[in-house]
Amino acid sequence: MTERSFSLIPFPSPGTPDISITGNVARLNNELSIQYTLSGGYENILFPDISKRPMRKDELWKASCFEFFLAMPDEPKYWEFNMSPSGDWNVYRMDAYRRIGFREETSIQQLPFTFQREAGCVSVEATVDLSTVVPPKNPVQLGITSVLQTMAGDETYWALAHPNPQADFHLRESFIIRL
Repeated sequence: MTERSFSLIPFPSPGTPDISITGNVARLNNELSIQYTLSGGYENILFPDISKRPMRKDELWKASCFEFFLAMPDEPKYWEFNMSPSGDWNVYRMDAYRRIGFREETSIQQLPFTFQREAGCVSVEATVDLSTVVPPKNPVQLGITSVLQTMAGDETYWALAHPNPQADFHLRESFIIRL
């Protein structure tokens, strides 16, 4: 098993909440497990209502959403995984940077994850079988991110790195975890 811990940093902007987002990601037998922990003033974060029937939905990043990006080194294609606190989810495939060949990844029919609010923190945990998108022996690169909206109406962007003057989760330079 390969495992890494992470800590997301906010893109500098007014209205950034006083929180931290940390977690762990691991890969074992081509299953990827990821766990986020949001701690601090999460009562200032606007989370979408819980869906009565969670399902695959588009544009989840327009509200608070936990995301990760997965790619194989030296290949332009990559995948974007979206997990909304509502329980809704989606997985997209792109043939190259920023929506070139953008489409839902239909080989992944579900993205099981949990979202929990506990005393002082919020956690998100998911386990994904990568077998339909990545051969078991291939290394992968990950970009781990979150979009968080505040009660005051600010939208904040959190990532492992922000290598550009604008927030851009699709930049391969921010896919800095390798498993």
